[in-house]
Amino acid sequence: MAEVKPGGQAASELSEAAQSELLELCEEQFAQLEKLQNEIILSEPDFCENPQEQSVNRLMATEAELKQWLTVEPKLLAANSEVLLQAGKEEMLKLCSELEMVVSCYEAKRDKLRETKELEEKWLEEKKQVLTAASDHVEQLQMEKEKLSEHSVLQDTKEKIQKMKVYQERLMESLGDVLEKHVPLPQNENSTNKKKNMELGLNEDLISLNEILEVLMNKVLNAPHDPYVTIDNTFWPPYVEMLLRYGIAVRHQENNFKIRLETFF
Repeated sequence: MAEVKPGGQAASELSEAAQSELLELCEEQFAQLEKLQNEIILSEPDFCENPQEQSVNRLMATEAELKQWLTVEPKLLAANSEVLLQAGKEEMLKLCSELEMVVSCYEAKRDKLRETKELEEKWLEEKKQVLTAASDHVEQLQMEKEKLSEHSVLQDTKEKIQKMKVYQERLMESLGDVLEKHVPLPQNENSTNKKKNMELGLNEDLISLNEILEVLMNKVLNAPHDPYVTIDNTFWPPYVEMLLRYGIAVRHQENNFKIRLETFF
């Protein structure tokens, strides 16, 4: 697109007659401008007057002039078609240059919006993938939940209870082996020592320490509201004293012949 040419170059493209007419028109407009300027200077009031009143008068004069100019129909400065054509070309070239700047700005803005759009589409695609993965995971969990029926849950609970019972039995067997090895029953199976056992106060019906602990534990589990066990002839006193001394069992506060297993939790 052609650029705007300087005024001198544009004037040189006109004919001599058009240039002369344009110069005469410029001289006429300049003379009229000087005349109007002199009239304005002569019509200005003295600066010694009230500044506020002076401002109001100027405003009223400007408004009256504006109304007058609004009623005047615009007219051509020159009647020569060659001058008008050249002026129109210059205005069109100037307008095209401004439009090119506007187009350039909007193209830059368009490129920026396109880049932003691509980033937003990429972000949206990633979010869709995450949503799809989460939905698949939820669906899989829902299917697994439906497969777990009430029977399977009950069966699993029974298996856990059975494992706990087996584990408890092993613990009791291990405890019995330890007590049998380190704390044997104070009875002599030899019939020749029965008289000696009677002299030491040993009863043939004495139960082992393992059995005493088992009786105390069963009492706690079966009757937690009354966990005390009455001491009879089957309880060897040294065993009872050992349990009390080491804090494994405690006596009843009102009855010394009753003991219970100490609370360990």
